[in-house]
Amino acid sequence: MNEQPKTLLEAVRYFSDADRAFDFVKSLRWPTGEPVCPHCGCLEHSFLTTRRIWKCKSCRRQFSIKVGSIFEDSPIGFDKWLPAMWLLANSKNSISSYEVGRALGVTQKTAWFMLHRLREAMRSGTFEKMGGVVEVDETYIGGKGENMHRYIIRLNGPIQKIAVQGVRERESGTVHAEVVDGRNLTSNVVAWVKPRSTVNTDEARAYRNLRRNFTHKTVSHSGPIAHRYVNGDASTNGIENFWSILKRAIKGTQIHISKPHTSRYVIEREFAYNYRNESDLTRMRIALSNVGGRRLTWNELTQ
Repeated sequence: MNEQPKTLLEAVRYFSDADRAFDFVKSLRWPTGEPVCPHCGCLEHSFLTTRRIWKCKSCRRQFSIKVGSIFEDSPIGFDKWLPAMWLLANSKNSISSYEVGRALGVTQKTAWFMLHRLREAMRSGTFEKMGGVVEVDETYIGGKGENMHRYIIRLNGPIQKIAVQGVRERESGTVHAEVVDGRNLTSNVVAWVKPRSTVNTDEARAYRNLRRNFTHKTVSHSGPIAHRYVNGDASTNGIENFWSILKRAIKGTQIHISKPHTSRYVIEREFAYNYRNESDLTRMRIALSNVGGRRLTWNELTQ
């Protein structure tokens, strides 16, 4: 099979060939075709074909295609790494570590570690400010207060929830979301949106000062049903649609997530949303093109 895979079955067969999988990852990590030494950045090296590693002519150190990437120090071959990325990048409502573990024949603990490293590769390296008409909103992830013990509610209240703020550019349909502390909502909008853009929000007090830098329009989520979601051309329905997708993945697939890892689940759903119109192979290639310089160790993940 020389043609690029289009389905999961074709991907499993395609990447089962070690040489083919190696060339696939190499072409995405170094698009110019010239490997870069992760130790000193030198472009001059020799290649040891029997071990598939390079030896830098400057620092004299050896390096493999995994060094300096999310794959570093992983004994797992690309015949499992690449199908795992295919599954994650193309899942509609995320995928659990138990599912990946059963599909690849690895333990749940290994699959969980793999998925978090793959999510790290999905993180956008650069972020351009959005403009035109944008929608800004925030949501809170966590258990319902009505299901908590009264003692917990009285002492902790909203502290049990994880705040996530997001912005959606209406023309392009692009979304950016981050876990926030709930106190810098206005400054985040200034950092994410171009000045003099039209910003649509709800009537939260945190957004009252936006009119200093933007054309600020609000929509009420209370009152008569006819006016709860749209006020003329102002609405936040687009970003709220993204919240529903995010929560569907968390509540329906992941069931429970911890606060230190929430940002990666948000990154995963943001990636899937922004590249929703691309093919399965394209989404996978985009994610794999960012594997370099994003090593995530077990200690960093579990601290």
